[in-house]
Amino acid sequence: MEAYRDFEKTLLAELPDGEEVEAVSAAVLANKLLQFSNGAMYTDNLGNWSEIHDAKIEALADLIEQNDNENILVAYNYKTDLIRLQRRFPKARILDKNPDTIRAWNNGEIPLLLAHPASAGHGINLQRGGSLIIWFGLNWSLELYQQFNARLHRQGQERPVRVVHLIADECIDERVMSVLADKNASQSALLRALKPIAIRAL
Repeated sequence: MEAYRDFEKTLLAELPDGEEVEAVSAAVLANKLLQFSNGAMYTDNLGNWSEIHDAKIEALADLIEQNDNENILVAYNYKTDLIRLQRRFPKARILDKNPDTIRAWNNGEIPLLLAHPASAGHGINLQRGGSLIIWFGLNWSLELYQQFNARLHRQGQERPVRVVHLIADECIDERVMSVLADKNASQSALLRALKPIAIRAL
């Protein structure tokens, strides 16, 4: 938390492996803070990244254990999230364009399905495979958020749909969640939520 606060204030982060990251604008800082909250951060524009913590990974593991009779759909935000999730849960499947994956999920054959919200939008029917969604990492898009949740919460779903969010306490996750909770959220609302960050970044 101390490292997070320092980064938020100075726009400079020294990661546990010695890598340094600078946020050159408020928008970059907001994105980096989301990465930090998830537990890993990109260190350059080439896709290199460093791991910071595994708090959300362990929280997800606890939820999976507590719901061991459920098939769970997990939303991730960054490729680093996916890599770390696959490492921790090697039997998890990734939602891809193969219709066999969707068929297997809807047949109850996939206990843990990992999906990026942008890949699970309109027209994909997942409601028969499970009723529990866990957001490992949030993004600012209200449309993606609503559409992803609607993959399970739709006609044909026979159980109440539960949506669980893994939120880093007192971090940017809380700000994103407050905006997404407003079903009428607009781009201006997102920009207002970023305003405190923008002020610090100037």
